[in-house]
Amino acid sequence: MNHVALLGDSILDNRAYVAPEPDVAEQLRARLGRDWRVSLVAVDGHVTGDVERRQIDRIPPDATHLIVSAGGNDALGHASVLSARAETVADAVDLLADAQASFAASYTRMIDAVARRGLPTAVCTIYDANHPEPQHRLVVASLALFNDVITRAAFSRGLPVIDLRLICTDPADYANPIEPSALGGEKIAGAIADLVRQEPSGRSSVWC
Repeated sequence: MNHVALLGDSILDNRAYVAPEPDVAEQLRARLGRDWRVSLVAVDGHVTGDVERRQIDRIPPDATHLIVSAGGNDALGHASVLSARAETVADAVDLLADAQASFAASYTRMIDAVARRGLPTAVCTIYDANHPEPQHRLVVASLALFNDVITRAAFSRGLPVIDLRLICTDPADYANPIEPSALGGEKIAGAIADLVRQEPSGRSSVWC
């Protein structure tokens, strides 16, 4: 039997934000049917380091596919950069580059640890969220630096990417500014289901 394990944060572990409506794991089970199992390993609030240190060991031994959605909480941890003072644009970019480099080191360690399981694996980008303007504009621009890390890591390893920026595009897709609603979760589950039903190619592809 095929068995999908979901790793990461509240993008996949969104029950607290949608109950009594179905969460992503429930919606994925409904999409895939009886021939598939779905295990929720992701934990609301976890960062990439938690995936590496605390979630990988909890992957079920019979898992056949891994989906990783991590990085949003790492980005939140660097949010103070947006209010930091800088004398020049170059100084501001340098601050953002430091945040990106820190995230890249953590994300690379995490995805390499996941890859050592030797299972078909896909990663998710960080979506744009649903902040009001002008915050939304700043968040989207800043997250591009973090998403560049994710896509580079995936493409250099031949992993598929589920681009949540192209999936959760409507305010109704969000239960609050940063968590997926039941509607957004249904879209995410649909993309995951479409991806895992395909035979792994060993080449990167983008799903949305």
